[in-house]
Amino acid sequence: MTIRVIIADDQNIIRAGLTTILNGQPDIDVIGQAADGNEAVTLARRLRPDVCLFDIRMPHLDGVEATRLLAGPDVTDPLAVVVITTFDTDEHVSGALKAGARGFLLKDAGPDLLVQAIHAAAKGDALIAPSVTARLLASFADSASSSKRSRPLVALTDREEEVALTVAQGRTNAEIADELHISLSTVKFHLASLMNKIGARNRVQIAIWAYETKRVRP
Repeated sequence: MTIRVIIADDQNIIRAGLTTILNGQPDIDVIGQAADGNEAVTLARRLRPDVCLFDIRMPHLDGVEATRLLAGPDVTDPLAVVVITTFDTDEHVSGALKAGARGFLLKDAGPDLLVQAIHAAAKGDALIAPSVTARLLASFADSASSSKRSRPLVALTDREEEVALTVAQGRTNAEIADELHISLSTVKFHLASLMNKIGARNRVQIAIWAYETKRVRP
């Protein structure tokens, strides 16, 4: 299956470079480009790509707000968004992920990590640049918002608790299956159950919840 991607960045040279990298992959196709946030949202709603790759700083509407409009908690049919930026700040990272992004990368992350993030987002997984993961989740653990998801709607099973911990540690579905000695389909079942019980929409929010509730400490 070909992953359909749109790219939004206000710099032509950046858009061109990202497009070249992604179109060089046999299973990724860049189907549209935008130079500002408003154009990105309009394009995404019209084309319904598998993944949106957005810069944080764009004219008219920034990448965080564009992400919120396409993937936020009030969006009925959210799109997968990966945010890419030059600026490694807690405000940018946490803002993007709270807005619904499935990934966060720095522009110096390299082609391999970029392609991994696109594949992860298309599969419903998430990838955050390793350099910011621990610090980011630590900030969530200490944030005042922790009370919002402090208690699951329904008690978690022991296995769901184990899966939540592995997600918070950045494991992929395949790695979780190997570590817990369960099948991939069972991993997906537990992830779906977890998201339903704690009110999360993706595995990033599961990881945030695990840190917020002190199940994992950075």
